[in-house]
Amino acid sequence: MGKRIAITGLGVISSNGIGKEAFSDALSKGISGIKPISLFDTGPFKVKTAGEIKGFKPEEFLGPKGLRTLDRSTKLVCSAVKLALDDAHLEINAENPKEFGVVVGNTLGSLHSICDFDISSLKEGPRYVNPALFSNTVINSAASQVSLKFNIRGFNVTISTGFTASLDAVNYAVDSLKLGKAKIVLAGGVEELCLETYLGFYKTGFLAGLNGNGLELSCPFDKRRNGVILGEGAGILVLEDLDSAIKRQANIYAEVLGFGMGFEPYRIDKYSRRPDGLTRSMRLAMQHASLKNEDIDYISSAANSTVSADLMETRAIKEVFGALAQNLKISAVKSMLGECFSAAGALQAAAAVMALEKQVVPPTINYQQKDEACDLNYVVNKTISCKMDNVLINACGPSGCNSSLIISKFKGKPEDGF
Repeated sequence: MGKRIAITGLGVISSNGIGKEAFSDALSKGISGIKPISLFDTGPFKVKTAGEIKGFKPEEFLGPKGLRTLDRSTKLVCSAVKLALDDAHLEINAENPKEFGVVVGNTLGSLHSICDFDISSLKEGPRYVNPALFSNTVINSAASQVSLKFNIRGFNVTISTGFTASLDAVNYAVDSLKLGKAKIVLAGGVEELCLETYLGFYKTGFLAGLNGNGLELSCPFDKRRNGVILGEGAGILVLEDLDSAIKRQANIYAEVLGFGMGFEPYRIDKYSRRPDGLTRSMRLAMQHASLKNEDIDYISSAANSTVSADLMETRAIKEVFGALAQNLKISAVKSMLGECFSAAGALQAAAAVMALEKQVVPPTINYQQKDEACDLNYVVNKTISCKMDNVLINACGPSGCNSSLIISKFKGKPEDGF
């Protein structure tokens, strides 16, 4: 039988809360982190809001030394790692740095750094650019800086699969633990909000406020939905072998039971209405976890307020769960965080862990008008309390990537693992 994998720490930096408790409390109260953008000037554009993290002071987590040349993504993820390590009561010392691994989902995190570096090169000439800024331009910079900052000498990996990146990072971490490549892995994702990312989504017409009714609002499953509100953040999970966690008397939040992936090629900038890829990923996750349809209590939805994505996921859930689909509790925390891209799955996972811990389902806020095509049992506007053992977390993107993760409430150690 395979090793069982425990979640023993959480680190969250989000637009509606810094730290797991603030994050969880805001979600349970339906508090949105979406607010007017201050990181750059939105004067020339129609869309003015995003899930921007305000009041973020990395020196509070990392100290003042060595921050000057780090970009926003790196500061966000390193701060989340510090919170996660503290939460798990872990210390990296001279004896154990090779026992730790790092895997971070990050796709657009270096975009602003690349642009800044290129502007400097064009203005001053290639010979006069600051070489200290060059490292920020590579996609694996954020993950690498984590290892440098915390003296982690095991493996260091960046996953760049877009919307599913941080769930894919968790899967990579679980596989690595089961293969004995590390004893503890810090896994999750990060994305920063910047003008370049904003313009990319803006120019493709992906943002709410540019389409249909022109409403600038994140309202998954609502008939008024017309696009995403961008978000930013970093989420890190501490994952370790269950036996190791028990031996060191760690606080065990949950177990990772199963993971599935399904690719449905369509277009790089549009969601397919075919649910085949997400259907496959959910079924594989449940097969991997040895669970039946009736064992899933709550689905943390990937829904991000785009017409096609929310409809596609609704169809996939119906196809997988059949008559049981109407009994499932489903919600989309992106209604409060915005679309955080590579960080989204990790933030959903952190929210799901806290939902299991507190036995409450966070709501989908901003829901007013029912869409007859999206007709499942969505938890809307108010948190509900309920008994939960197993949570299914979905991530999907217009490129065709689909990933599903199942986490379970820890109930003790039976004679053998799953």
